[in-house]
Amino acid sequence: MSPNLLELRGVHTHIGAYHILHGVDLTVPRAQVSLLLGRNGAGKTTTLRTIMGLWRASQGTLSFGGRDITGLATPQIAGLNIAYVPENMGIFSDLTVQENMLLAARGAARASQMDTKRLAWIFSLFPAVEKFWNHPAGKLSGGQKQMLAVARAIVEPRELLIVDEPSKGLAPAIINNMIDAFGQLKANGVTILLVEQNLHFAQRLGDTVAVMDNGRVVHAGSMQELSGDPALQRSLLGLAL
Repeated sequence: MSPNLLELRGVHTHIGAYHILHGVDLTVPRAQVSLLLGRNGAGKTTTLRTIMGLWRASQGTLSFGGRDITGLATPQIAGLNIAYVPENMGIFSDLTVQENMLLAARGAARASQMDTKRLAWIFSLFPAVEKFWNHPAGKLSGGQKQMLAVARAIVEPRELLIVDEPSKGLAPAIINNMIDAFGQLKANGVTILLVEQNLHFAQRLGDTVAVMDNGRVVHAGSMQELSGDPALQRSLLGLAL
């Protein structure tokens, strides 16, 4: 079995007339937290959307668990036990928190059929999800919506969790909750790929890191290596951790 769950090789992505990704090479090791860093506009979100088939790679290959997924449609990719939390969170504002969760619980037709043991675990990670269970999701704060988005993504066991900027706009206490949640998921064997702008969040959580610039991965290695080299940080990110 390959040590990498997800691999991108020479991936190019065009959006209309725009050439966004220019030969991305990326590996995501199994049961680790991988961070994708880079300045705004570097191609990080496009990379995630290409992985999920929301935008199609115009060149190169993507493989998941040794299987070529380059040409698969988004529902097929999601059906491989991959969950994706986009930057806008994708919350259904007019539905309750419970209804949002139920939509992602494929094995349940109604709330009473949801896995109560797994829900209890999710509530322990994100108490706000339980507290506002019967409230409209649109009434939640930004941090609470982010917790709901991640909770919804893990309401069923996932092999790969992909999250775009999980700490964006969150208070420090909620960031700590999110770090704890991702740590528990990793301990349970879930592979996690995060796009992140909060460098302290990335440093505390990441095992491996890839830095993007102008649609390419310009550095890949361990988070420990990047954290211990301020000169490398400044050259890649324009600032030090």
